Amino acid sequence: MSGLRLIATEEHMATEAYLRVAHELEVLPSDRVEIELMRTVENAGVWHSALVDLDARIAVMDACGQDLAVLSLNPPGVQPYLPADAEPLARAFNDELAEIIRQYPTRFAGLGTVAPQDPESAAAEVERVMGPLGLNGLMINSHTEGHYLDEPQFAPLLEAAEANGATIYLHPRIPSMAAPYSKYGMTAAVWGYQAEAGLHAMRLILSGTFDRYPKLMFVLGHLGEGIPYWLRRIDNRHAFAQRVAGATTDMPKLELTPSDYFRRNFALTTSGMDDPDVLTLALKAVGDDNIMLAIDHPYENSDEAVAFLRDAPITETQRANIAHRTAERVFGLTQTS
Repeated sequence: MSGLRLIATEEHMATEAYLRVAHELEVLPSDRVEIELMRTVENAGVWHSALVDLDARIAVMDACGQDLAVLSLNPPGVQPYLPADAEPLARAFNDELAEIIRQYPTRFAGLGTVAPQDPESAAAEVERVMGPLGLNGLMINSHTEGHYLDEPQFAPLLEAAEANGATIYLHPRIPSMAAPYSKYGMTAAVWGYQAEAGLHAMRLILSGTFDRYPKLMFVLGHLGEGIPYWLRRIDNRHAFAQRVAGATTDMPKLELTPSDYFRRNFALTTSGMDDPDVLTLALKAVGDDNIMLAIDHPYENSDEAVAFLRDAPITETQRANIAHRTAERVFGLTQTS
C-alpha cells in the first residue's frame, strides 16, 4: 500500500497521571469485576508500557506503515466511577490528550471521554472537547451502570454531540446483564463485548433516537458487532412486529427502516476482524465509505491489521476509503493531522 495514508481509529492509551488517580477511586458496585480486570491489565508491565509509552507506539506505527492513530482512553474509561470523581477525571484526561496531540500533530488525533453518569456535565464537556480542545469525537464505553444512551436522561449528551458534530465511538464493555456470560470466559471479547455493543446499537436504532437526532453519528468496531449479518431479518421482523403487535408493545413508529438508520447513522471499523468474508458482508451492508481501519492497539497486532487491509480482495477505491478517507470524513481529520 505504498503511498496510501493509513489512519487507525480505535487505538487505546492512558497516561501515568490518569492511572495514578483512577486506580485509587471507589468503583460502582456493578463494575467492580470489570475494573479489577482492567486494573490488572493496566498494571502489567508489557500492557502498561504499551498504553503509556507514546514513543514506543510511534515506533510500532512506523514499522507497519501507519501514519496516524486516533487515540482514546483505555476502556471502560471513567464510566465505572462515582459522578463526582468521573467528571473531573474526564476533564483532566481530555486536557492531557489535547496536549499530546499538540506535541505530535501529524501522528495522533483523539477521541475525548465524558462521564455519562452526569449527562449535563457530559454535555458541557462535549462542547469543550470539540471546541477549545480541538479533539475529533468521543468514545463512550457502552452502558453506564446498566443504563443506555437511548434512555431519556441522556438527552443532553446526545443533543450536545449532534450540535457539535461529535461522532461517538460506541466501544464494548462487559455486558450490563453479566451473569449469563460469566462462565467459560464469555464476559469479554470472546462473546460478551460484541453482544453488549450490538445490543446498545440496536436500542439506539429501535428507540427512535435517530428520528430525534438525525445527524448523530456513531461508530461500531468489529465490522458492526454482528449487526450486518442480521440486517435483513431485523427489517423483516421489525415490520412484522409493528403490524402484528405494535399497538401492544412499546415499539415506537420509526420514520425509516432499522437498516436505513444503520447505514445513515453508523460507520464501522475493522478492529479485531481480519476476515475477508466478514469485510465483504460489511461492504454490502454499509459501503466502503462507511468503513475504516482500526487496529485496537495494544490488544491486536498492528502488522496483521495492516496486512489484512493490504491483501483484502477489494478495489483500490475501497482500500483507500477504508485506509483513510472514511476516517477523515467521520472524525474531521485533515491531511496535516
